[in-house]
Amino acid sequence: MSRIGRKPVVVPANVKVAVADSTISVEGPKGKLSYAHRPEVSVTFDESSKELVVARKDDERLSRALHGLTRSLVANMVEGVANGYTKKLEIVGVGYQAQLKKANTIVLQVGYANQVVLEAPAGVTVTVPDATHVTVTGADKQAVGQFAAEIRRVRPPEPYKGKGIRYEGEAVRRKAGKAFGSK
Repeated sequence: MSRIGRKPVVVPANVKVAVADSTISVEGPKGKLSYAHRPEVSVTFDESSKELVVARKDDERLSRALHGLTRSLVANMVEGVANGYTKKLEIVGVGYQAQLKKANTIVLQVGYANQVVLEAPAGVTVTVPDATHVTVTGADKQAVGQFAAEIRRVRPPEPYKGKGIRYEGEAVRRKAGKAFGSK
């Protein structure tokens, strides 16, 4: 049996959970999320112990796979509405910078002839503490990670000088340049 799927999801006091048919709605201080799970698994909410329990109907391969997946997605929703998720990016390179244009629109100048303008999806907030750092926050873990990946994809770090957009703390493997005069 799935070790992850068996663990109940503990719901904090400031989070409200509603389970109706195959839809789980979670609401907390950071936002509101919902998820429609597959019929191979069932999710029940125990009011007294404040726990969400995920169970599967049978031992089919698909049911076993969805058991742990559903539990992880529900746990991420509860964590997101309670505390939120944050991805931090840093921009490395001479003249490379980011600016906040409107509320959730980021403008990147990363060595191209034109500026790159990216608009954050609903539920995701972008802040630019300084010109070389970008912070992406939100309640939905998948949306935060996806938008951070889209920002990074504009100019991924290159291996020779290390210029580009990288996650904070990301290790970039560096290569040596051409060796001259080795004849």
